[in-house]
Amino acid sequence: RRSTEVQTSPVFMSMASGGTSPPPPHKHTNRLAQERSPYLLQHAHNPVDWYPWGQDAFDKAKNEDKPIFLSVGYSTCHWCHVMERESFEDEEIGKILSDNFVCIKVDREERPDVDKVYMTFVQATSGGGGWPMSVWLTPDLRPFIGGTYFPPTDHARRPGLRTVLNRIIEQWQNNRPALESSGERILEALKKGTAIAANPGEGPPPAPAVSSRCFQQLAHSYEEEYGGFRDAPKFPTPVNLMFLMSYWSVNRSTSEGVEALQMALHTLRMMALGGIHDHVAQGFHRYSTDSSWHVPHFEKMLYDQAQLAVAYITASQVSGEQLFADVAKDILLYVSRDLSDKSGGFYSAEDADSVPASGGPEKREGAFCVWTASEVREQLPDVVEGAATRADVFMHHYGVKEQGNVALEQDPHGELQGQNVLIVRYSVELTAARFGISVEKANKLLASARTQMAKVRESRPRPHLDTKMLASWSGLMLSAYASVGAVLGDKALLERAVQAGNFLKEHLWDAERQTMLRSCYRGDEMEVSPPISGFLDDYAFVIGGLLDLYEATLRTEWLQWAEELQLRQDALFWDHQGGGYFCSDPGDRAVLLRLKEDQDGAEPSANSVSASNLLRLSHYCGRGEWLQRSQQLLAAFSDRLTRVPIALPEMVQALMAQHYTLQQIVICGQRDAPDTAGLLAAVNSLFLPHKVLMHVDDDADGFLRRRLPVLSSMSQQGGVATAYVCQDFTCSLPVTDPQELRRLLLDGTTERPAE
Repeated sequence: RRSTEVQTSPVFMSMASGGTSPPPPHKHTNRLAQERSPYLLQHAHNPVDWYPWGQDAFDKAKNEDKPIFLSVGYSTCHWCHVMERESFEDEEIGKILSDNFVCIKVDREERPDVDKVYMTFVQATSGGGGWPMSVWLTPDLRPFIGGTYFPPTDHARRPGLRTVLNRIIEQWQNNRPALESSGERILEALKKGTAIAANPGEGPPPAPAVSSRCFQQLAHSYEEEYGGFRDAPKFPTPVNLMFLMSYWSVNRSTSEGVEALQMALHTLRMMALGGIHDHVAQGFHRYSTDSSWHVPHFEKMLYDQAQLAVAYITASQVSGEQLFADVAKDILLYVSRDLSDKSGGFYSAEDADSVPASGGPEKREGAFCVWTASEVREQLPDVVEGAATRADVFMHHYGVKEQGNVALEQDPHGELQGQNVLIVRYSVELTAARFGISVEKANKLLASARTQMAKVRESRPRPHLDTKMLASWSGLMLSAYASVGAVLGDKALLERAVQAGNFLKEHLWDAERQTMLRSCYRGDEMEVSPPISGFLDDYAFVIGGLLDLYEATLRTEWLQWAEELQLRQDALFWDHQGGGYFCSDPGDRAVLLRLKEDQDGAEPSANSVSASNLLRLSHYCGRGEWLQRSQQLLAAFSDRLTRVPIALPEMVQALMAQHYTLQQIVICGQRDAPDTAGLLAAVNSLFLPHKVLMHVDDDADGFLRRRLPVLSSMSQQGGVATAYVCQDFTCSLPVTDPQELRRLLLDGTTERPAE
């Protein structure tokens, strides 16, 4: 169930777990004790002379002419903890490492730029990748050997870390020129192989052909019974689901369009019923180890919650099904309760492993989340009908078995023996019929049982919580609260979105240096010292979140900051020669490859999100150069979009938005007035992937009026809130009735000449 091997880089198959804290007093303390990253702190008491990534370590390697051992992981990664326990806590291995190498520890979530460069090397040289990542570098940071997890001693056909270290020491002394030249050769090949650039004069590829190919490739890998793509392990991949719903929106009358929608909705429904969805404490686990979404890998990541909330609320707009809206709210309830900081920020992840409630020092995967049949009986003993108890109804509905419901092949380490992972086995109607009760009573009974089980869970030892707050993932989460809040008209969710926007501005934006920061940490002193400057995804995801926050709240301060951030992103990361954005600051000499992320995986690629941001901002700010820049970006990725669009479903959506051009929906009226709210509710009830929503009031000097002079011709009709639906600011006749606006938007046609 746990593997460090990832055959394709975006589908992170690394596993996760909570770190075991060593008993006090600590025999060893190294300089990682001064760091704020939860992952680095987990290694602060190893007998290894660890350094964080930085000039001190680089200088030491140069001055002492030693190779560097670079170890990269993250705080909820299972095999990272295994390697720490087996090897980095071992005195003998610690001595070999400290005497012969300069040892550097990196949290991949803090320094994705460093992680990407060396992961590219490891994948190219070993055919696989994953975490923990172990790479050996020359003092000038060039990699020459790399791998993932190593056991401490030789095991089966896998060499042990001791063996590898001794071989490298011997090779460094006796064969150093060959090591250095092979590293150099591979690096040069990687520079060529990873280059992404547009050919001179090239435009974006044709959207209808690319989107059709993307659909065909997804349909080919689709698993029909339970939804999702490929058999097992199964990842939620919200980028695929959002693409399918967008594809349907422009192909509603074709069989492919209908099939695309069915694929997305079936997958979302099956995931909501499955064990990957936490039925007791909400939110979604990282992925499913089987094809039926039953037994998950139990880690919970912030970026999954963010993207899935948007996917579920979109499904509710498209289908009108309450289930999907409920799941979206459910996810945000979990994030508000368990992943939120009082500052308005969001924590990164919850671990998969924890100490079982029954005690014992060993953490186990899923211990916090699973149930024995006897626990359920003990908690829900009351009789409901005839001889049946609440436990009988709950166990029937959620597939709880006396002997446990986890198959042996799902549990290679024997951690889930006799345990049950809750999965909805019957509809509420069937469960009600089975026990001769009304559907209403069954619903109430199941809800109260879930609440009771949640209380029990609260008393169990909690898994490790990674309290690092990242700008990029917070940007994704901002989009989720804004989108779900707008669709549901939920003021509390919109307030939480505004709180997140304020948090980003206050804690992760350095106004003096005009720079986004990558991360901050829980506590009074939230900053990290020295601060890590933001990467491309920090800018792109936050800008996307701010645009969604503007559309949800209609407050132009968010639009203004989005414009400011886009100008900074362009200055820092744009490739003036080949088009598109580099992932990290091209001026950072310590990062050897200038990479452009070309995969929408667990998270969307920042270039994909930027293509959409530029398009939206060009409409809001009247900046034609941003429309051109979006086209240049898409042209740079033309080869990949044409050949394997399935690798970039988020970017294909941006390409479609450009092709079908964005509809401008302009609402003129008092922002908080009921008539304005009625028109907004009509807009928000529909899935309109190719729209920008604008609000204009009487302020002649407003942000939008200054940038878009055409808006001065639009005003309220007869003192009532009025909507205009436009294409390139050629607009429909004004509309004041929400139902009429809804019809106009559903038709997707605008009566042309009336301006």
